[in-house]
Amino acid sequence: MADQHTGVGRQRGALPWPRPRRIATLSVHTSPLHQPGTGDAGGMNVYILEVARRLAEANVEVEIFTRATSGDLPPVVEMAPGVHVRHVTSGPLEGLTKEELPGQLCAFTAGVLRAEAARPPGHYDLIHSHYWLSGQVGWLAKERWGVPLVHTAHTLAKVKNAQLAAGDRPEPKARVIGEEQVVAEADRLVANTRVEATDLIDRYAADPARVAVVEPGVDLDRFRPAAGDRAAATRAARHRLGLPTNGYVVAFVGRIQPLKAPDVLVRAVAALRERDPELAEELTVVICGGPSGSGLDRPTSLIELAGSLGVADRVRFLPPRTGDDLPALYRAADLVAVPSHNESFGLVALEAQACGTPVVAAAVGGLVTAVRDQVSGVLVHGHDPTDWARTLARLLPDRSAREALGRGAARHARSFSWERTVSGLLAVYGEAVTGHRERLAARLAEGPALTGSW
Repeated sequence: MADQHTGVGRQRGALPWPRPRRIATLSVHTSPLHQPGTGDAGGMNVYILEVARRLAEANVEVEIFTRATSGDLPPVVEMAPGVHVRHVTSGPLEGLTKEELPGQLCAFTAGVLRAEAARPPGHYDLIHSHYWLSGQVGWLAKERWGVPLVHTAHTLAKVKNAQLAAGDRPEPKARVIGEEQVVAEADRLVANTRVEATDLIDRYAADPARVAVVEPGVDLDRFRPAAGDRAAATRAARHRLGLPTNGYVVAFVGRIQPLKAPDVLVRAVAALRERDPELAEELTVVICGGPSGSGLDRPTSLIELAGSLGVADRVRFLPPRTGDDLPALYRAADLVAVPSHNESFGLVALEAQACGTPVVAAAVGGLVTAVRDQVSGVLVHGHDPTDWARTLARLLPDRSAREALGRGAARHARSFSWERTVSGLLAVYGEAVTGHRERLAARLAEGPALTGSW
């Protein structure tokens, strides 16, 4: 298993790994071109985008296959030098939910195979699939192309179902079976954290020798503490976003769905108002994101909840932010809350900390890695709003504690970078390519009768 600070899977001394020339990246249900924070776009989109850019900078070409969702999209978009996004027509362009996509996997797979067939033989050296739907496509493509498959799950159905939020729908059995199949067939499985690696091994019977821990990163050029006086920078950021320049601001950034649990934060405000009315009157909670997943069933439910609890005046809703507005929101906040029921990692937590803002997060999944408890933020065990209110009541008035956590947050985030992530992935790719070549050589040595599909 990987060393936590190398981001690399099993170590084999100083042997250089073969580097793939071209990678086919599969992302069936969401495109790196989509805005994170709405629909199915989130941390996985950011991951694919940032990794692809840096792979290209390392002279590895990346072609990202994703489902076409609009007739206005060109077949291929150059996202960055060396990175192309190919839109594959599979099913209706609009109106399909993630749950309906398994019925379109055949069409999507056909589009992927046709694109490869139009290339010279051996065009792609490796496939990297993201999420189980893509893994199903990658499983077939790997067999047809004779190349290794590396898979990143990002979320796991068995884990999600074991930590289901109230009112959320469990993942279907078909997904569980699909994940089990991909785990069995992939040459390498990339886990975001040791916790996820353990889940793959214990819950999915993954071969430990094929599991590597490669932690995601953060863009440390974009997400960084404000230069100069922190208080002045906070006021400027709040003014830019139309937030109160006085008082306290706690921000939630992400998709509005039961899994992400923004309702816990809203209920915590109500509990805080009962506990300390004066402190609650100084607080503004910012919910930045759009409805997603089962949250689409009642897209206004969070607004209605704030009204029913009598805290609508304390909660401000903002649409997903782009460009410099997202770092500005992190810098505008005294604390960033990540109350999710499960996170494979939690990029929001890392982005906020990189901006020098401490994070209050649920002690679940990858958040126990993304947030260093009592150093870069505070981990809360459970989702009881009174516990969250108690944590807010302790931290918000204690400026010196928040400043210390903010300094710790920036230091902690600096140990993560996308360059480090890509270095780890290149090692995993090298392992996969080497193992594939060894198996091919062994089959060839056994004679033509056993080489079959090779």
